[in-house]
Amino acid sequence: MPPAADIADNLAAVRRRLSAAAQRAGRKDSDITLIAVSKTFAADDVRAAATAGQVQFGENRVQEGLDKIDALKDLPLEWHLIGHLQSNKAKKAVAFQWIQSIDSRELLRKIDGAASEADVRPQILLQVDLANESTKFGADETIVGDLVKAALDAKAVELRGLMIVPPIPEQPDASRPWFRRLRDLRDSLVASGTPAVRLAHLSMGMSDDFEVAIEEGATIVRVGSAIFGRRPPGMVAG
Repeated sequence: MPPAADIADNLAAVRRRLSAAAQRAGRKDSDITLIAVSKTFAADDVRAAATAGQVQFGENRVQEGLDKIDALKDLPLEWHLIGHLQSNKAKKAVAFQWIQSIDSRELLRKIDGAASEADVRPQILLQVDLANESTKFGADETIVGDLVKAALDAKAVELRGLMIVPPIPEQPDASRPWFRRLRDLRDSLVASGTPAVRLAHLSMGMSDDFEVAIEEGATIVRVGSAIFGRRPPGMVAG
């Protein structure tokens, strides 16, 4: 567990980097939401980040996230589910205010039904797979349009944008083409008639490349290790 002072210092450094990237892109800091990815870290680490002013947190696994939500229910935090979601976890997943990993009509249907039953309105992002990596999840670009239409017809969930997990870059700038493609896909969907407000968010960029993502239009960046420290070997970076 990293010391609370280190988490606060790291968070301040990330916010400075975010601000500088936004300035380079001619954007305002307030245009960009920083998600602190707390997967594998303890509830006390989340509390330390919250004490330093962080409100938005991201988790990969439903149960791990639920445990932290319960442990930190005294804090006014907002939780994002950012990892791959199996449809049989839909009922539990709607405890998160945001679900960023919707990648099929079946999953969308299950989440919408669970949200309706629980009388909640989670915000959702559609996860897109542009690189066709066998180890990654996401909807193929060719079906995203149909998935958008289905999300617009949903009863309880609210479509808010698109998300991508591109190939891990050797250099931050290597992610730029993927970020541009997601932005172009969003713009194409809006030009085809999707209300812009329903695709207002682009969730892209992690610890190694979030500044490039901001330069390419990210409205949500998901930063873990740059805030909480490096994870054990075998854990996916954030």
